[in-house]
Amino acid sequence: MNRAEAAAERNHSLAADFGGLTIGYDDRVLSPRRWTTMQSYWAAELLRDAPPGRVLELCAGAGQIGLLTVAFEPRDLVMVDADPHACELARRNAHANRLVASVEVRHGDLQDVIRADEGFVGIIADPPWVASSEIGRYPDDPVAAIDGGADGLELVWPCLEVMARHLTAQGWGILQVGTEAQAQRVTKHCADTGLGLEVREIRVYPDRGVLVRLAPAG
Repeated sequence: MNRAEAAAERNHSLAADFGGLTIGYDDRVLSPRRWTTMQSYWAAELLRDAPPGRVLELCAGAGQIGLLTVAFEPRDLVMVDADPHACELARRNAHANRLVASVEVRHGDLQDVIRADEGFVGIIADPPWVASSEIGRYPDDPVAAIDGGADGLELVWPCLEVMARHLTAQGWGILQVGTEAQAQRVTKHCADTGLGLEVREIRVYPDRGVLVRLAPAG
């Protein structure tokens, strides 16, 4: 990066308070949404009674949801994102907030950067969930951060597959989607496909989004 590029990056750098953490971001990633602290609070609540184990965040972006989770309930955290710039921001945010927990950020496809033998007591997933035909409604958001394909669920299914393979027996997952209809499709998908997951609870935040809690089936 030359001096002009570095200056431009600094000029576009922003910071937001996210549940007491200071999260740095810019116009190349999705800005922290205050309502999504609810995902962190719920995850931290589940961690209080969970057995030992690490937490995984998929489609982490700048890392705020996973970082706030382990700020409340310290556990080692692995964050994954396909965007190298988002990964760099997540690393900076982990360092800047001086968490007790150990944080590892991995860049790459979420199904490729997790070893087959790795297990996690909690998995947080924040995939894009806006249908491609609707992304024009959000002109201030980076397309790659919100475009969830034709039905908004293109990246939800791989997230569920990762949960099914890598959750420990007493583990849990919290998935963010956009609508109750999407949450019901997730419920049906888990029931119909034999994926090995079941939906335990759905929490709706009107005009914001929906959180779905999952657990290994059986």
